[in-house]
Amino acid sequence: MASALALFLTACDALPTGSEGTRIPALAPVLVVTEAAALREIRDSVEAIGTARANESVVLTSEVTDKVSEVRFEDGDFVNQGDVLVELTNQEETALLAEAEANVDDARRQLTRLEDLLIQRSVPVSQADEARSRLAAAEARYDSIVARLHDRLVTAPFSGLLGFREVSKGTLITPGTTITTLDDISTIKLDVSIPEVHLNLLRPGLALQAWSPAYPEKTFNAQVRTVASRVDPTTRLATIRAHIDNQNLLLRPGMLMTVRLTTNRRQALMVPEEALVQRADKVSLYTVAENTASSRPVTHGARHDGWVEILSGLAEGEPVIVEGTIKIRDGAQVRTLDTTASTEDHPRPQEPAEAG
Repeated sequence: MASALALFLTACDALPTGSEGTRIPALAPVLVVTEAAALREIRDSVEAIGTARANESVVLTSEVTDKVSEVRFEDGDFVNQGDVLVELTNQEETALLAEAEANVDDARRQLTRLEDLLIQRSVPVSQADEARSRLAAAEARYDSIVARLHDRLVTAPFSGLLGFREVSKGTLITPGTTITTLDDISTIKLDVSIPEVHLNLLRPGLALQAWSPAYPEKTFNAQVRTVASRVDPTTRLATIRAHIDNQNLLLRPGMLMTVRLTTNRRQALMVPEEALVQRADKVSLYTVAENTASSRPVTHGARHDGWVEILSGLAEGEPVIVEGTIKIRDGAQVRTLDTTASTEDHPRPQEPAEAG
């Protein structure tokens, strides 16, 4: 019995002592997962709403009052610059043109005859001068009628996509009557309103990404072309304009798009968000050195896709606990499973992070 009592007292002496002198069992090291803090490219960005506009847009009307004699297009046709879309009645102008052409030919013959006689000194110089004036007047009259005939042709001022046809053969139209619309949407102008607090970040050449609810899985990339010269005094918003290549004609004018504008690219020290421990208004994380967990207060910055930027309190390459933080305290013994090594065969995605 004396030997058994001695062994029991010896075992008790080996146990750690509690706050009241009581003996407590030794705890096994806690298994945790760590990952090394690493530098990653981060993109500071601003999100906003933009409106799509056509590269060129016009409402086609007539310059004169007359009836439509022929319509040469259908709804939604693609037309090239100079294509005739609508013809107006032109019988009177056609007859006047034939008369003017005949007058030009007659005045030219008269001038040629007088110039031959002038060489022979058979007519005075004044008669030849009068003939030249008559020819010039006839040619001016001819050009005037040609212009009037051209006014009775409605042509496409640029290549693009037509809207709905608003007139039919026989319709009496006047200046201002809508015939159809024409939009060049091979390039889309995206106008985006940005709060004035970001004005110092806006400049031509900034990259942006845009999304439309119509194509939720597709990203449209563009660059800022122009920054507006004024800030709206009511909304305090500055407008920027970007161009989006739209050769596939997916986007249409008037569409609402969500825009993310990348204002800066930089290298930042980042760790997984799971590593952060929030207590009241303080943020910390656990580092591991010699199988011992140490609480480290840190200052964090931007977050994106499960990653958080560490501004101060941590050095590159230090292992931080990302799984098991709720089971440990400062100074606890741990066994680590470093995911940095395991991700060599299956690495985490390394695309740059976007910071809002």
